[in-house]
Amino acid sequence: MTWLQWLGVCLVVLAFAAVGLTAFGEHRWAGEMAALQASLEAGRLDGKPGASPLPTRYDARELEGLPAPVQRYFRAVLKDGQPMITAVTIDIAGTFNMSPTGEQWKPFTSRQRVVARRPGFLWDAKIAMLPGVNVRVVDSYIVGKGLLHATIQGLFTMADIQGEGEIARGEFMRWFAEVAWYPTALLPSQGVRWEAVDDHSANATFTDGPLTLTLLFRFNDAGLIASFRAEARGGMVGDKLIMAPWEGVWSNYQVRDGVQVPFTGEVAWMRPEGRRPYFIGTVTALAFEFSP
Repeated sequence: MTWLQWLGVCLVVLAFAAVGLTAFGEHRWAGEMAALQASLEAGRLDGKPGASPLPTRYDARELEGLPAPVQRYFRAVLKDGQPMITAVTIDIAGTFNMSPTGEQWKPFTSRQRVVARRPGFLWDAKIAMLPGVNVRVVDSYIVGKGLLHATIQGLFTMADIQGEGEIARGEFMRWFAEVAWYPTALLPSQGVRWEAVDDHSANATFTDGPLTLTLLFRFNDAGLIASFRAEARGGMVGDKLIMAPWEGVWSNYQVRDGVQVPFTGEVAWMRPEGRRPYFIGTVTALAFEFSP
């Protein structure tokens, strides 16, 4: 056998090994996602014995006394008497900046499962780094605990932070910031407290277990949420969790099942050197679950 033939055999073997590793990584990742999904669903309080009862239908009378821009928002996106959103599944496609200091934008696709009570979500993303090489990322907030786990091909860990403390606070903040996708969770009857800031913005405060968050929501001329902002959220810079202001912008509102929600979003960190967007995504599919 000539050296060229040997080289060909080696390349074939390496190709088969790469395919096998990829398949193994996908299988392992799918198992991890299934376990997290089961934990998310098990933590739901909908209809469980002992859970404090909350209204299952939106009653426009509960808007009385709320700041004017908040009242305009609910009247724009909800219909009186409609059922509360209990869960939503969202498919998203877009680009993600993999560099905390530079510009390394890569395409991604993701599926996100969100539950309203107890607050929680699971974001399963695939980021295409190179042809045939993907970074798999899971972000979650499940029963009061946060998780950020990133791997190459589902095999080699790049980041793994989980538990309570700042990671839980940061992931709970993400759930709260993205509430424009499940707006009934912002109603006072669901536990949110609103405080006026000006004619186009208001602070919203929400508590889950030991965690209490306040976010600033700004509303556009149509009465819809235009942006959100937190003055401090932990983000990874290298191997350190760094606190910084964090904000997102919503646009491209569309009506699904009688609810008006944004289909495009951009999220950014406010670093000392300026605003640094890192996520731009568009909803490709969205499915609500409502209270009976």
